[in-house]
Amino acid sequence: MNITKESIDSLNAVVKVDITAEDYQEKVDTILQDYRKKSNIPGFRKGHVPMGMIKKQYSKSVMIDEINKLLQESLNKFLQEKKLDILGNPLPKINSEFSWDSKDFTFEFELGLAPKFEVDLSAKKKITKYSIVAEDSLIDKEIVNLQNRYGKIHAREEVIEATNVTGTFFNEEKAIEKKSTVVLADLKGKSNLKKFIGAKVGDVINLKSKGLFSDSHKLMGALALSHDEVHDLKIDLQFTVEEITEIEPAELNQDLFDKLFGKGGISTVEELREKIKEDAENQFQTQADQQLLNSVTEYLVSNTKFDLPAAFLKKWLATSGEHPISEEKAAEEFEKSEKGLRYQLIEGKIMADNGIKLDYEELKAHAIGFIKGQMAQYGNLNPEEKELEDIAARVLSNQDEAKRLQDQLLSKKLLTFYKENITFKEKEVTYDAFVKEVYK
Repeated sequence: MNITKESIDSLNAVVKVDITAEDYQEKVDTILQDYRKKSNIPGFRKGHVPMGMIKKQYSKSVMIDEINKLLQESLNKFLQEKKLDILGNPLPKINSEFSWDSKDFTFEFELGLAPKFEVDLSAKKKITKYSIVAEDSLIDKEIVNLQNRYGKIHAREEVIEATNVTGTFFNEEKAIEKKSTVVLADLKGKSNLKKFIGAKVGDVINLKSKGLFSDSHKLMGALALSHDEVHDLKIDLQFTVEEITEIEPAELNQDLFDKLFGKGGISTVEELREKIKEDAENQFQTQADQQLLNSVTEYLVSNTKFDLPAAFLKKWLATSGEHPISEEKAAEEFEKSEKGLRYQLIEGKIMADNGIKLDYEELKAHAIGFIKGQMAQYGNLNPEEKELEDIAARVLSNQDEAKRLQDQLLSKKLLTFYKENITFKEKEVTYDAFVKEVYK
């Protein structure tokens, strides 16, 4: 057998594999002998079928099967030995004169080669790294929410501004009949509020969906509709009042502090405010980190220039799936995936150049940390190590879950690397200002 590579250009090559009868015939003969021993053909004793009959019936199919196995093994070995960094998979070149009736065969495969490039982390236009702070108004609002969550509920006979109203929204045209609780502070405008004030149990309030709530997401929850269904929804609604309640806020005392953070966790309102600020800013940090990772990704893709073997990749996309697709569709798929492929190559280059890698123990530790966080949400703050190990082993045995956790850990490592190696423009903002700037 002889394998050679011909370079077309820096991104494309052709591998030629020459196979002669000497490479496969001995293996084919051994298989045919085994067939003969096991064949059970009427008119012949088992194991005594003439070899000529066996060859006539099975020789070509066994030869084709063995050549294909040999071809795949030798091609993979060649790519590994030559350390060829390819994109997609080798594509066989069609030879109109090819025939399985020969004894010697030549196969050719097109290769798309990964480009050579360098990654420059010295951003010319500085990337903004946000630090989100919890402002006093947000802390004040959260304290009110906590007081209401742990407060006492009293029934009222009629609606006033401080009440919550439970009832059923109805619209026949859209088949809406949904029981929901309306917090009057969430309503938009005085006209909507006025319709509720003074209402009693059994009253029917006529409303319009458009402009009912200050936040359209509240309408999604109230009517149990999707974001797309709520978008530009303009319908009449009937709301039948079923229950009117008023919350007596819990006092800011040691009893409430102990319910929130365990006995003796905090003892003053100042400590409560600090704890809320800390928890909020930890949550904000997750969003700021994700935004930073997105910004770095965008920067690297836009500023790391290299060519791709586009023609090869389009051809590969057209033929690699379960069902072949047209050239036009393949071109569309390439356009959609090109940005992701570019970042994949950049990410791989950064990891290789800087020794960033994942091992199983790191992945298991990350999985255990994730599991502990999930269990803490349900009140299990001190799970046993063996329990965590067993759950982690089960989670990591699921390929999809293992891939998700691996991606999380890799993103975390890359983010740490970027923070240490890229000079950012630091900016401290409130959460509302962050949302306006980033998601404008």
